[in-house]
Order: sequence, then structure tokens, then C-alpha cells
Amino acid sequence: METDRTAEDHQDLPPVQKSSSDIWKRVLSGLLLAGLAFGLAWAGLLPFAALVFVVALAMSWEWSRVVRGDGIDLTLVVHAIAVAAAVALASFGFVALGVAVLLIGTIIVLALEFGSHPLLSAAGVMYSGLPAVALLWLRSDEPHGFLAILFLVLVVAATDTAAFAAGRLIGGPRLAPRVSPNKTWSGLIGGVTAASGVAAVFAVVIGAPVAPLAIVGMLLGLIAQAGDLAESALKRAFDVKDASQLLPGHGGFMDRMDGLVSVSVAVAIAALFLNPQAPAYALLSGLSLASP
Repeated sequence: METDRTAEDHQDLPPVQKSSSDIWKRVLSGLLLAGLAFGLAWAGLLPFAALVFVVALAMSWEWSRVVRGDGIDLTLVVHAIAVAAAVALASFGFVALGVAVLLIGTIIVLALEFGSHPLLSAAGVMYSGLPAVALLWLRSDEPHGFLAILFLVLVVAATDTAAFAAGRLIGGPRLAPRVSPNKTWSGLIGGVTAASGVAAVFAVVIGAPVAPLAIVGMLLGLIAQAGDLAESALKRAFDVKDASQLLPGHGGFMDRMDGLVSVSVAVAIAALFLNPQAPAYALLSGLSLASP
């Protein structure tokens, strides 16, 4: 598969200095995406579902591109149909059916892929579908759904930003040199600390318990970093720098959503065991068993 540079080139060479136009392109596109995401999430479940639908399908295509190369094949069609159906079902409250559709899609993709990487092709259905269903499930928990989505996005953004800044300013030992040589232990600590701090401030603003939510923020910061490393490992295995170029200055949706993917699924699993009737409330109360 043709790429701008291989992942190994990208990881092992010194960072390329970006021009001011590239930086502004990244900033402007990031602000536009953030504004659109928060606006649709605030507007309600169905407008937010429309955004999730588009992002999930884009990630489905990107996964196919990384694992099997450019082009549209039957496996991608099945993958996209399963994800689209799961998002539609979750949008109207049928979350369990949405997960079941994803499982069926995963099995079909596994059966279709007789060539190389059948397990990875099948895993892509869950990778793009499960976080979409999880986010819609959290958003549907009124009146706490919007705050839960806002909390997750802020924690992941704080983790990513602080990890990058601490890694650049402090440096030090590499976190996982074979997977992502540019990531450092200082970046991990900085990212997790920022996630906990943002969670604590968020708790104060909304009147939630500060200590439990700060601990949740710390744990989610670790999970977000793990998701980032997992996506880096996938791209490195296939010598890909970016999942795509759909987002100017950012790469692809997979490159931007890796932390949110892992965090949303982890929160949904925890809420399923703690308070399945009120998942957003369970998150905002510090993943407690309390009822609203």
C-alpha cells in the first residue's frame, strides 16, 4: 500500500518541523471539529448519532485501508453495514441489538477473509462499532448524557495534549520504543496527571464528588494512552504513517479517536456492571453504584 512515509520512518527519524500554515491548518480544523461535535452532542441524541455515524463509517474505511489496502471490497461493505446498523439501533435505544449486530458482522468478516490478516479484519468491526454504540448509550442517559460525553472528550483531550507537551519539554526514557519511539514515560505521567486534574475541575463545576471523579480521570488517562499505543502498533505493523488524510493536519479519524475509542468502551463496560440503567450518571458519580 502506498503511503507518504512508512511508520518506521515516521517513528525513528527526528520529528519533521511543520510550517506555520500546517500548524494553523491543524488548529483551525481541530477547532471546527470540536465545535461541531459539542454542538451536535448538545443538540440531542439523534444529531449526535448522525456525527457518530459518519465518524464510525470513516473509521471503518480507514481500518480496511490500513489492514487490506486501498479500495472497496466485500469485507468492507459487510463491515460498514454492520457498523451502520449498530449505530442506527443504538440511536433508538436498542443498544444490546446493536452489539449483537456487531458480533454477527465480525463473524461474517472473519468467514470472508480467507487471505492474510483475517483476525485483524474482523477486529475492525468492533473497533469502529463498539465505541460508537458506547457513546450513544451514554448520551441517551438523560439528563446526564451530554455532560458524560463532554467529560470523556475533555479527559482524552487533556491526556493527549499534556502527554505531547510533557514528552517534548521533559523527554527522558522511552515508554514503548518498539511501538512508538516518540512516546516517553514523562509524557505518560504528564497526560495522566492532566486527565486527573481536568476531571477534578469538572467535578467541582458540576457539583460531583471530586476525589472519585479525579481517580476515574486518572484511570481513563491511562486507558487513553493504551489506546493510542495500540493504534500506533497497528500502523507500525503495516508501515503506515496515518490511517488516512481525511482530517487536514491531523491524519485520519483513527489517528484522532484512538484514545476516545478505548475510553468509551472501558466506561461502557464499567457502567454495564455498576448501573446499566443510568450509565452516564454512573460515570459522573465516579463509577459508583449510586442511583440518580
